[in-house]
Amino acid sequence: MADEPARIAHIIGKLNAAGVEAVMNNYYRSIDRSVYQFDYFIEADGACEPPEELKALGARYFVLPPYRHIFRYIKVLKRYLRENRYPIVHSGMNALSVFPLYAAWAAGVPVRINHNHSTAGKGEAKRNAVKYLLRPFAKLFATHYAACSRYAGEWLFGKRASAKGKVTIFNNAIDAARFRFDPAVRSEVRRELGIEDKFVLGHVGRFCCQKNHEFLLEVFRELHEREPDSVLLLVGTGELRGRTEARASELGLAGAVIFMGVRNDVHRLYQAMDAFALPSLYEGLPLVGVEAQAAGLPCVISDRMTKDTVIIGSTKIVPLAEGPGKWAERILEMRTTERRDTSAAIKSAGFDITDEVKKLEAYYASALSDMKKSGR
Repeated sequence: MADEPARIAHIIGKLNAAGVEAVMNNYYRSIDRSVYQFDYFIEADGACEPPEELKALGARYFVLPPYRHIFRYIKVLKRYLRENRYPIVHSGMNALSVFPLYAAWAAGVPVRINHNHSTAGKGEAKRNAVKYLLRPFAKLFATHYAACSRYAGEWLFGKRASAKGKVTIFNNAIDAARFRFDPAVRSEVRRELGIEDKFVLGHVGRFCCQKNHEFLLEVFRELHEREPDSVLLLVGTGELRGRTEARASELGLAGAVIFMGVRNDVHRLYQAMDAFALPSLYEGLPLVGVEAQAAGLPCVISDRMTKDTVIIGSTKIVPLAEGPGKWAERILEMRTTERRDTSAAIKSAGFDITDEVKKLEAYYASALSDMKKSGR
C-alpha cells in the first residue's frame, strides 16, 4: 500500500541494552512511525531479548547467525533483505559494516548507510587490528556516511570526506525530560537501594575492555580509602563482568561495589548517584555521558573521547595517564556540586531527541527521494 510506512533495516549486532542499540531505540521512539518503521537485525547470541515496548510500537526483529560465522551471517542477512525489499539499510556496525552493507548491495538495496559510533584505542589489540584492516573498505558498499561525532566520522571515513560534508553527524540524542534531575526520585531510589547516607559513584556500560572497569575499580579503591562511606554502582552486563566482580573482591571492595546488571530504569538510577565516571579507553561519543549530564550529574571522563562529550560545566576531562589517585581526587571534589535541571543545556547542544529526530527524518526522506529520481 502506498500509505504504509517505509521499513528501514537497522543492523545493530548483539542486543546488550546499550550502545548503538540504545541510540537507535531513542530515535525509533521519537520518529514519525506513520512514515518510518524500523526492523532490527540482531545476532543470535545477544545478552537481552527484544523489548516488548518497541515491538508494540511496530518494530520487528530478525535474528542472524553470530557474526563470527561470517559467511552464514551474510547469506541469511541477504535473504532477509531480498525478501523484504528494503529501500534503506542503516548499519551501525562501525568498521564491520562492510559485511552487512555488502549483503545489502548484493540484495539490491539502493540506499546503504554506514553509521560509525566508535574509534580505536589502547588495550584491544585484536579488535583494533580488525578495525584498521577494515577501515579502508568503509565506503566500498555504502552510499551514505554518518557518524555520532565529527571525531568518529573522521576516524572511519577520513578528514577529506568530513571536510567535504559527505559525513552526516547524528548526535547520540536522548529524551532530556526523562533524565531531568528530580530530588524526590533521588530519595526514593537511594532508599530502595539502601544507600541513603552514602557517596555514590556511578558507571553505566558494558563490561568489556573498552570501558576500562579495571581502572575504575582502582579509582574507587583510592576514593573509598578517603571516603569510607562510599559505594560504586555498576550498571550493565558483558563478558568481563565475572572478572570485574573477582577483582573487586581482591581489592577488598566487594561490599562497596554494587553490580546492578541490565536495568530498564537507568534514568532513575542516575538520580541516585552523586558523581559519574567514564574512564573509557576509546569512544565515539558515549550515550551514557549525555544521559548522566542530562541528570545534572558531575562527570569525570577520560581524554580518549571527543571533547564534544562535555555538555555542562561540571563535566571534567581527566587524562587516564594521571592515574587512579588523581581521578579519585577530582571525583571527591565534586561532593559539593549542586545538581540542577540541565535540560536547556542538553537541548542547546543538540542532544534532545525531539530536535535531532527531525534531522534523521529529513535524511531518510532525501535518500528516498534521490532513489526515486534515479529510478532505483
